[in-house]
Amino acid sequence: VDFDLILENIKYLNLLAGEGVSQIEHTLQGARLREPKSLPLTLYQNGIVMCSGAFRPYQDPSTQQCLQDIMDGYFPSELQPRYPDGI
Repeated sequence: VDFDLILENIKYLNLLAGEGVSQIEHTLQGARLREPKSLPLTLYQNGIVMCSGAFRPYQDPSTQQCLQDIMDGYFPSELQPRYPDGI
């Protein structure tokens, strides 16, 4: 696992997802600015935890696919059902 590449691509993907850019949220009283919600990803020596889910070892094929997507510069494909319109 190339941790340097993963961290570099996560920074890039965060910018694409709007990190640091507030969005307008309409309320009953008018509107307010809010920052996009983040998806936590914790990297461990032997696996990951994403979105406060269960620990996923690097040997797990779904974990390998998730990290490969990130290393290729894409959002993890497993997030598509959760975010069909994109992140």
